[in-house]
Amino acid sequence: MEPLEPERRVIDAAEALARTLGASDNHTVAAVTMDIDGNIHQAVNVYHFNGGPCAELVALGVAATAGAKQLLTIAAAGDRGRGLIPPCGRCRQVLLDHHPDILVAVPAESGPVVRPVRKLLPDTYFFPDANERRIVRFNKRYHDAVMSGEKTTTIRWDDPITVGPATFVFEDHPDFAHAEGEVLSVERIRLIDLDADHAAGLQSHYPTMPQDAELSRVTFRLSTS
Repeated sequence: MEPLEPERRVIDAAEALARTLGASDNHTVAAVTMDIDGNIHQAVNVYHFNGGPCAELVALGVAATAGAKQLLTIAAAGDRGRGLIPPCGRCRQVLLDHHPDILVAVPAESGPVVRPVRKLLPDTYFFPDANERRIVRFNKRYHDAVMSGEKTTTIRWDDPITVGPATFVFEDHPDFAHAEGEVLSVERIRLIDLDADHAAGLQSHYPTMPQDAELSRVTFRLSTS
């Protein structure tokens, strides 16, 4: 996915912090993460021969120290002009367990892209005791409809939403709007079962979705308290 403006801010901040490194071999990678309120948290790695923490893991600790609970995006960049770099396998698993809906910035031939962390770990192990509150993302144009209760369902492809408490995040919203709620049900349906107009709208939103795609019809509500 192409980075939105907030995600670009995270990438730019990571690359800017990385440019300040290089004087010490103990700190060679910078990482920056953004929480659901739009706050930026920065960190660097701590190299040691016995396995010092990666910058991404230090950034998680920095964010937690600042009181951040849910993180939207993370990016890492290397010193000496290496630019944006992908996380290692250990960091990918930790991110999945602690922040299963975080978007991770990675380099691509066309430039930086962001991917759901689960896409970086196909056929991964899911920690059975992980119980992190999930994030459900909406386009910002749905903010008023969701907040008023007019919109209570959404149809998703390749988006493993689960029943239970969730935070609804409105992507690229100027005020980083989000709301607490609950996913009530997830029903499996097929693209071919939708009417032509609805199917066309989904195919516009998911241009790589196959004609035989299986979808999820998600029913949700806002928290009343």
